[in-house]
Amino acid sequence: MKSRCFVFFLFLLPLLSFSEYFPPSNPRLEKAYVALQAWKHAITSDPKNITANWCGPHVCNYTGVYCAPAPDNPHELTVAGVDINRGDLEGTLPEELGLLSDLSLFHLNSNRFRGGLPSSFKCLKLLFELDVSNNQLEGGFPTVVLELPALKYLDIRFNQFCGDVPPCVFDLKLDALFINNNQFTFSIPDNIGNSTVSVLVLANNQIPGCFPKSIANMRETLRELIILNAGLRACIPPEIGRLTKLRVLDVSYNHLVGPLPATIGDMKELEQLDVAHNKLSGEIPCVVCDLPKLKNFTYSYNFFCEEPPQCLKIRSHDDRKNCLPFRPDQRPPEQCMAFLSKPRYCDSNGCIAKPPPPPSSPPPSPPPPVHYHY
Repeated sequence: MKSRCFVFFLFLLPLLSFSEYFPPSNPRLEKAYVALQAWKHAITSDPKNITANWCGPHVCNYTGVYCAPAPDNPHELTVAGVDINRGDLEGTLPEELGLLSDLSLFHLNSNRFRGGLPSSFKCLKLLFELDVSNNQLEGGFPTVVLELPALKYLDIRFNQFCGDVPPCVFDLKLDALFINNNQFTFSIPDNIGNSTVSVLVLANNQIPGCFPKSIANMRETLRELIILNAGLRACIPPEIGRLTKLRVLDVSYNHLVGPLPATIGDMKELEQLDVAHNKLSGEIPCVVCDLPKLKNFTYSYNFFCEEPPQCLKIRSHDDRKNCLPFRPDQRPPEQCMAFLSKPRYCDSNGCIAKPPPPPSSPPPSPPPPVHYHY
């Protein structure tokens, strides 16, 4: 009897081992296996051997792949996240990735992926965070992200995307939007005020348009606004002072003109203010330097001609290369005179406009009538 049991066990052992490699049917993980194997074959360089263990159907054991109970069936595992940040992987993103339909997190920053986002990403209806920053992705704005109803965090910075940014991006119910350091060329649309983000970074693109007043409509959510080196040609609208929860404002390295609005003094949460390398002029309002939480105020390389003494008491401040009397390292007087003699104007939309023509001289009065006496 014992020998029979031993023989039966020897017969069963291969089957048990076989079942380890082929677990009970799970359609979600079977689709994930197809998706991840297709992706593995689309990866052309893996110097850190991240995908070395991407073998067999046990996808939950793959490096960078994270499983969790399915949202609609807690008794069934599914791939809920992919996190391969700083992996130095090279390749493309295949359409099969759309099979990861329960994915809520896709982090892929600091790799060398080329091409664009697959159109099949529209199937990722649970995707909450999408971070493909610092890659070599290219093409137009990845409009597939407009079809992701659960998306809250979108980070596509430091890629080679180009062209226009659809205005409807600012209608998405996002918490954070990073599109900086690409090759986008667009104007900030008026519907930017519809955005729900707390962090908005548009820097290092080409945004040669105006600074819409509607940005003030983001006063309930916006905490950080960074539009440096974007080619803005505008005045800073007074309405910006309504962003009373803003902590960081950086609009340096643009072509902003006119005064620094005194309404910035209403932004009581502001900690960092950088308006350097513009063409701002006039007097710096006292209320700006009196802000209770302001730790860093950089206003160098402008044409300010007066600053209140409290500005110099801010922990970190920089007033170089302005037109400030009795301050070191300022612009030459002739440069200040040349600039200030040609005031810059903005139109009602906050865009730089040509200065109004000087009033025309009234026509000469007709000569008085001549009376002849006969």
